[in-house]
Amino acid sequence: MQKIYIYDSVEKRKRLFEPIHEGEASIYVCGPTVYDEAHLGHARSALSFDMLSRLLASAGYRVKMAKNFTDIDDKIIKKMADTGKSLKEITEHYIKRYLDEMALLGVRRADIEPKATESLDAISELVERLLEKGCAYRTSSGDIYFDTSKDSAYGSISHMIGDEEESRSRVSHTQEKRNPRDFALWKGCDEKGGDVCFDSAIGRGRPGWHIECSAMIEKHFKGDGRYTIDIHGGGADLLFPHHENEAAQTRCATGHEIAKYWMHNGFVQIDGEKMSKSLGNSFFLKDALALYPGELLRFYLISVHYRNDFNFNEEDLLSAKKRLDRLYRLKKRVVASKRRDADPLFKERLLSAMADDLNSSMAMSIIDEMVADTNDKLDKKPADKALKGEILGNIAFIEELMGFGGSDPYEWFQHGIDNETKREIEELIRRRDEAKKEKDFATADAIRERLGQKGIALMDTPDGTKWERL
Repeated sequence: MQKIYIYDSVEKRKRLFEPIHEGEASIYVCGPTVYDEAHLGHARSALSFDMLSRLLASAGYRVKMAKNFTDIDDKIIKKMADTGKSLKEITEHYIKRYLDEMALLGVRRADIEPKATESLDAISELVERLLEKGCAYRTSSGDIYFDTSKDSAYGSISHMIGDEEESRSRVSHTQEKRNPRDFALWKGCDEKGGDVCFDSAIGRGRPGWHIECSAMIEKHFKGDGRYTIDIHGGGADLLFPHHENEAAQTRCATGHEIAKYWMHNGFVQIDGEKMSKSLGNSFFLKDALALYPGELLRFYLISVHYRNDFNFNEEDLLSAKKRLDRLYRLKKRVVASKRRDADPLFKERLLSAMADDLNSSMAMSIIDEMVADTNDKLDKKPADKALKGEILGNIAFIEELMGFGGSDPYEWFQHGIDNETKREIEELIRRRDEAKKEKDFATADAIRERLGQKGIALMDTPDGTKWERL
């Protein structure tokens, strides 16, 4: 089996991936809080761990991935107050939007997609255990807090504990907290409070943010007594306090670590500025998808190593399109051929690049080399069926491992043409085909010229007339 090295955020080094259960790989990724549209930061995280899942599957592992939806949160409650809509209306709308947009990016669905509101029994049971062990306490307002002083290893995940981090951890009812770093496991509420409340064994209220992930992981995965899962992932902004708190509460409740490896993807910036709604430069994914194919956005967003910050700008995106176009022009040359197995050396090189901590930039350089080399070979041997079949095999492996290259090459070059215009083009092509059958070449040529003036190029192939946008 291919050796895979991943960068562990806790140990701050690359480590050989050795799963807790042989031949299996368990991954939990922190998903979105569903109160608004997905943005490029959500896309970056989803793509990073989609690549990880694809790599592990291609290397022969049986992959089990979970990605949660936080569907109860202060931001959602505020959205309810602002819009007059129910919690279910808001969260189901944004979950669907998220999943639809991720599908356009080629992100495969997680095997498990738990929601906080559907995990309340697991959450309350975990909080109950922490109370019994003396690692949590109730306040006069009905809240339940985790007591960080009970965890001697607190801070071992992020290595970020200090005055600044303590100040970041302060929330409402600070005066009722024993320690500044303590955090809410359960927020008590009553019928008069106006909050969204749930009945549970630990009282009426709703869960804190951190507890849901620990409860979901324990509910859906079976560890080995040392760890519950292999890999816990998310954006770099989650390292502290979210992942630190997850690790602490699981450690105290179970006596073992929540994950063997921790992986974090970098931020997305717009022209060098960190994406943030507070800065007013959040770039919603829907806006990008309205202008560019999801596959192009995927190609562009994974062209930079997942741990590095990503500077999004349209100039670089258009350069990425030209690069991806070259792959599709090669595919167009061989698409009518019968696919064969990929070149073993190409597969080995591509898999090895990705096995080095998802080195997607190196993998893309290898793909660029393959495109250039096989184009040269095709120029010399344009009728070589074995070569054409192998090229199709190479591209199929690219799609399996990297998630791009799987589209129809002719349709790829039609992006940006609306359906009505497409129908007009197809009708002109039909009339041209009829004119050719009747040997009315003057009309056929006139139609070709007319389409050419509209920026449409025609290609006569054994499978009929194809067209693309110039």
